[in-house]
Amino acid sequence: MDIKELIKSFNKEDFYSKVNLHVHSNFSDGEFEFDKLVEQAKNLNMKYISITDHNSVQGYLTSTYKDDEILIKGVEFDCMYNFVLLHILGYGIDPNNKALQAICAQNEQEQKNDLIRLFKSRHPKKVINAIHQAGGIAVLAHPCCCNVFSLDNFVKKLVSFGLDGIETYYPYDRLRGVVKFSSSKLPPKLAQKYSLIQTGGSDEHKDLSNHL
Repeated sequence: MDIKELIKSFNKEDFYSKVNLHVHSNFSDGEFEFDKLVEQAKNLNMKYISITDHNSVQGYLTSTYKDDEILIKGVEFDCMYNFVLLHILGYGIDPNNKALQAICAQNEQEQKNDLIRLFKSRHPKKVINAIHQAGGIAVLAHPCCCNVFSLDNFVKKLVSFGLDGIETYYPYDRLRGVVKFSSSKLPPKLAQKYSLIQTGGSDEHKDLSNHL
């Protein structure tokens, strides 16, 4: 089963219990070590997690568990388009791919420091192309946090760049209610309108017991 079909096989209940495709380790701005997150997921009897560190695939290059079946290889890139900050998630990627590595952070500050990450933001088309070259799919993270007049038009433009999916199961009330610019009811409608894969995750920066 390829990555698209695997993620399409998950339902809403999975994303609120056994699947978490948006997790950060201390390779970016998370608190827990990569391997400890994998071990915790196993102890919680989760089906799949994706550790999506900012601009970095270092965990998948060095971890003891890098090829474990519980892991969907992932990454989250900081992007900027028309003065709008957005995040693009990549799933099912080959972390050794040269095109992908070329847009990854060159130092620790580009992985962890919010201000430096902002100034080093990438163009989403370049990011989407690199994710595709690495064999993955590109997903718009927490879309309601994009400061745009029309999320519909914004997503439409990203689709023209090759966007594959949109994160629809996301804890806005817990994490980003203050900076939410669109209704959380909109992303599922846009997924249907533009035939996008729907994904979900807790955007966890601590431990997985805080899952959705």
